[in-house]
Order: sequence, then C-alpha cells, then structure tokens
Amino acid sequence: MTNDQWLKAPTDLSLSVDDVHVWRVELSRSQLQLQELAETLSSDELCRAERFYFEQHRQHFIAGRGILRTILGRYLGVEPQTLRFDYEARGKPILGDKFATSGLSFNLSHSQGLALYGVCRHLIGVDLECIRENTEVEALAKRFFTKREYEVVRSLPPNQQQQVFFRYWTCKEAYLKATGAGLSQLEQVEILLTPTQPASLQSEDWSLTELIPANNYLAAVAVAGQNLHLQCWQY
Repeated sequence: MTNDQWLKAPTDLSLSVDDVHVWRVELSRSQLQLQELAETLSSDELCRAERFYFEQHRQHFIAGRGILRTILGRYLGVEPQTLRFDYEARGKPILGDKFATSGLSFNLSHSQGLALYGVCRHLIGVDLECIRENTEVEALAKRFFTKREYEVVRSLPPNQQQQVFFRYWTCKEAYLKATGAGLSQLEQVEILLTPTQPASLQSEDWSLTELIPANNYLAAVAVAGQNLHLQCWQY
C-alpha cells in the first residue's frame, strides 16, 4: 500500500498511453470559486445540483463537476463548459459528443469532502472510502465477499478488520467501476491481499493500485493494462 506524495501538476499536461494520473481534490470551496465552477456546468448538471437537500452536498457536487471539467479541459485543450458527457447504462460518466473519440478515459469517486479523479487512455475505475469505525465489517464481508476474503477479515483482530475490509471494498469497487459492472458483482471479484501485502487481481490484464489519499481514507485505482506509470496530483 502506498502513501504517495501528491504533487502539484505541471501546467503542460501530457498523457502518454502508459500514464495514469490520479487527482486529489478538496471539495470545500469559497463562494466565489463555486460561482465560477457553476458557470461551467451544463443545464442538466445544474438541475442535479438543485435537487440536493443539503446545501453542503449541493456545493460539493458543483465543485466536483466543475473541477472535473477544468481538469479534463486541460488535457483536451478546451474550455471546461464546452465538454459534453454521456452516461453508460449504470450511470458511469464518459466523454460524449465530439470528445467521445479523444481517447481520454476518466473515473471519479468522492467521500465526505474529498474526491479522486483518475485519467488515462485505458479503461479505469477509482474508488475512495472514508473509514467508518461503526461499520459491521464481518456481516458485510460475509454478504458481499468471497469465502476466502471473508475468512481473511474474520481471522483478524478487531483493530485490523476495518482497514482490511475497506481495502477489499475499494479494490473491488474500483475494478467493477472500470468494467462498468454493478455492485451486485462484488462477490464475483476476488482480490488477493494480506495486512502487509499490497492488493492484486487474479487477472493479468489489469493493474490494481492502493492509495492513502488522506488520514482515515483508503482508495484504489484499477486500470486495464500492465506496466503503467501512475502519478498523483493535488488540484
């Protein structure tokens, strides 16, 4: 498991076929920043923002979508408001319209006030989770994990169970988001890991990387391909 140093991204962003960029984004923004970001959103995104009951959730959505547009716009050399998104059957956003053939893939995840965006030229999935101490990890592991994974969680002392459970969860969800499958497939994806060894998939067609983006958070990035160059940027 890596606790990467999150660096400031270069102004000239290039993305070769072997590059994977992961962006860490704080979603709490000033009112002025939120106004500017809202101006880049599409009408359907603004409608979605208005449907949030809590003001903080509305602001986080605006920040998350606006910053996503800003980052993708930098790779594509276009203004953020010109981007168009389509959505796959399970709601996964992808670049649409004239940008659909750009070769750029992305995925995002957010938890509490933090978000991660993954950008590359392969299928990619990202999951971020805030570790919640009151999670009934054994019961959830028995329901959603393979028998071997459940036995690993069950065999650990309580102070290690939470960490390992969320490592399994983020890895599984990152892979399922990359493939476009739903969470109903959780128990069909087997992750190999131990408390001291990094996670891996049984498939040689995929790369899996664990990240610690902040205290009390865990994340995973699944990408189609091997021998990729992952870099972590702070927005």
